[in-house]
Amino acid sequence: MKSAVPKKGMYENVLRQFNEAADIVKLDAGIRKILMNTNNEILVNFPVKLDDGTVEVFKGYRVQHNNALGPYKGGLRYHPTVDIDAARALAIWMTWKSALVGLPYGGGKGGIQIDPNQYSNSELERITRRFTYALGDNIGPDIDIPAPDVNTNAKIMAWIADTYCSIKSPTVRQINMHVVTGKPVGSGGLVGRDRATGFGVVKNIKLWAALNKVDLKGKTFIVQGFGNVGYWASHFLALEGAKLIAVQDASATLYNKEGLDPEALNAHATQNKGQVQGFENASVLEAQDFFGIECDIIIPAALGNQITIENCHEIKAQVIAEGANGPTTIDAERELLSRGITIIPDILCNSGGVIGSYYEWLQNKRSENWKLDTVLEMIADKLETAFQHMLEKSEEYKVNWRVGAYAVALTKLEQTYKERGVFP
Repeated sequence: MKSAVPKKGMYENVLRQFNEAADIVKLDAGIRKILMNTNNEILVNFPVKLDDGTVEVFKGYRVQHNNALGPYKGGLRYHPTVDIDAARALAIWMTWKSALVGLPYGGGKGGIQIDPNQYSNSELERITRRFTYALGDNIGPDIDIPAPDVNTNAKIMAWIADTYCSIKSPTVRQINMHVVTGKPVGSGGLVGRDRATGFGVVKNIKLWAALNKVDLKGKTFIVQGFGNVGYWASHFLALEGAKLIAVQDASATLYNKEGLDPEALNAHATQNKGQVQGFENASVLEAQDFFGIECDIIIPAALGNQITIENCHEIKAQVIAEGANGPTTIDAERELLSRGITIIPDILCNSGGVIGSYYEWLQNKRSENWKLDTVLEMIADKLETAFQHMLEKSEEYKVNWRVGAYAVALTKLEQTYKERGVFP
């Protein structure tokens, strides 16, 4: 599955969204200039010896957008589409996301331009550890805290944490374990962090349903991307009585109007290199037919720029819950909103992940361990508060939910800068 438009469109998208919201809230001109620019953009080229003895040079990125509210925070992705423009866009979205949900973080993002399926597990470990070493003190538990993203996971986070701590003095190694979040539970991770993003997506859908007096039982939904976010969103939405009828990933588009079992599909994908192709209890559709499937809810949980002006007219759903970052282009969004389709914006909808990361970071700092129910309750509480704030700003400015969410974030950042001032 490929993005429908060039990757640079995602960066252009985020700037257009920012400028629209900044105009509406009448953002201070000086603060606007600050927020339009990234603080730091790091590019590293680093060599790694592969299993066959050859040496390959990899290109890695880390973009740090803004740290007015706290350390930079955001994922690392391993994907061929990783470049400086994608990292900029994703870092900026992370700033808005953290401000919206009330976290003491700024925005950062990055990754390696790589197809991880082309490398062995031992090669990926060496690539990850060498990338961590190359980033050096550009990351740190109170500076910039990476987390999992596309094609990265708890194991990769553990490699990063171990490498980072290993190059520190023995006396301070253990107090640096929260340099990353999304770690395995046995290595300081948070119980429930694996499902936090998908849980948050469904929590937002439930808030939308309650607001509109919609019963989710019997509603149909389709999911683009069946990685961590897609699976857990399917899992939690199925628990509400909704029915998964279609899934799309890079390998196949599957459909069954009688319903797909998220657990069976996840078990199949786990044994099939993460791919859904070959699942027996489904028919296979053409990729371009996915968004035209008759359903009530769409969860785009893959890459950015998937719902475009070219395909948005096919959508028949009541609501789009953005599990991915930037899945809907601005032109497509305008068309969808004009047709009465609700869009739960990414900076709120998929923020359960960074909220979970915040609690892992806090748990590490306090040397505590929390139970799953407690973690999910804390995530749900922050999402409910942010959802309400978004509604209030949307009503105040008479704008759609995305602009309302941006208004919450931008006014908070503006207040911080006005109170603190700009050095010197």
